[in-house]
Amino acid sequence: MDSEATVTTCYRHPGVECHVRCVRCDRYICPDCMREAAVGHQCPDCVKEGMRSVRQARTVTGGRVVAVPVVTYALIAVSVLAYLAELALPEVVDRFAMLGAGLVGPDGGHYVWGGGPVFEGFRAEGLVNGEWYRLLTGAFLHLPPTEGTFGILHIVMNMVALWNLGRAVEPMLGRVHFLVLYLLSALGGSVLVLLLAPQDSVVGASGAVFGLGAAYYVVARRIGADMRAVNRFMGGLLLWLVVSAVVTSWEGHLGGLLAGGAVAVVFAYVPRGRRRTLLQAGACLGLLALLVVLAAVKVSELTGEGVFR
Repeated sequence: MDSEATVTTCYRHPGVECHVRCVRCDRYICPDCMREAAVGHQCPDCVKEGMRSVRQARTVTGGRVVAVPVVTYALIAVSVLAYLAELALPEVVDRFAMLGAGLVGPDGGHYVWGGGPVFEGFRAEGLVNGEWYRLLTGAFLHLPPTEGTFGILHIVMNMVALWNLGRAVEPMLGRVHFLVLYLLSALGGSVLVLLLAPQDSVVGASGAVFGLGAAYYVVARRIGADMRAVNRFMGGLLLWLVVSAVVTSWEGHLGGLLAGGAVAVVFAYVPRGRRRTLLQAGACLGLLALLVVLAAVKVSELTGEGVFR
């Protein structure tokens, strides 16, 4: 009998002689293609197929389970970089803070918006000047070290709160859900500032942080966690909401709390099934549309223009 007829080669490397078969597909595989299995070895193709057939673990909201809160760290990094930009260029705050309506005078000073025609030499600033990006950029800025009630403590307190809440909430939601909730909370805070205090220049991640606080409470109840510690946390958060009415923008805090709570309820309580992601996305887009419409109506009132003209 011809010995060459008994030579077996790897199905991926025909020039390599081998004598080991994949335990799943029974094809010959060389040492470079062997993958350890519970019993014997598998080929790379069978390993990939097996990975596709394994269901990934999901959070209670349908997001992917994460061990490292990458989005939380990224949001902190962006806020810190923005703060460094403020220190290098103080005009960054005036350019990107949340502001519904204001005036810049010929001397470069900032003045109260009076509505109606703008006097010669003055120009509008804020959303009334089409600067819609302020609805989100303000959430990544903070008070300069020498300004406001807290100075540098403003960013320190917000980042500490984001660090603690993010590490708890992001694993509960998953990265995509967490980021969506954070941004919608920030937007909700900005819109309520626009509706109630359009002439205030507001900065800070507080609105988004309050949204995370609301999500922490909602999801903790959904998963049946021990609510004693959660209730104490929420009591402190609500107390700060009241106190903040004196020294900070309570409108931004309340707006973030309401928006974050609404998004969290949708994420946590939409029933499981094939349509869960679609329903969650639809609800988030609906909230986004509502906030945009409210902002557009308010800006039209400030400029004296009808929305439907």
